[in-house]
Amino acid sequence: MPDSLIIVSLPSLLHRLERAQVEHAKQLSQEYHCTLKRVRRSRNWQLIGAAPNLLSFVEAFRHHAINERCFLCRKVDDVLSQHQDKLEPLESKLIRLLKESPEMTLHQLMNQTRCSITQARQARFKIEDE
Repeated sequence: MPDSLIIVSLPSLLHRLERAQVEHAKQLSQEYHCTLKRVRRSRNWQLIGAAPNLLSFVEAFRHHAINERCFLCRKVDDVLSQHQDKLEPLESKLIRLLKESPEMTLHQLMNQTRCSITQARQARFKIEDE
């Protein structure tokens, strides 16, 4: 699996949500390019997707959920709080890093963010123009 995918563990999901809510969450997850599935034959489930897709999914599910602080929403929020760097767009992340440490070289910036040399140079030019 690529690094960009985040896996949210959802133990005993059917015991915590109604079956109709789980089916709705499965359909909704597909709309947002995520996957909600059981782990093998256990009672545990997992939600897999990219950080922006998971955020969109949980906002949509929260809109339809009966309970505002539902189990699924809490678990996804907890995991996404650990991956805030993946929610930030690359361009703004590059600019933020360059503002925090202007002496950073393009090579260091590329290693830290896995961006191309072109993206790093464009961010450097934007910082110099400001």
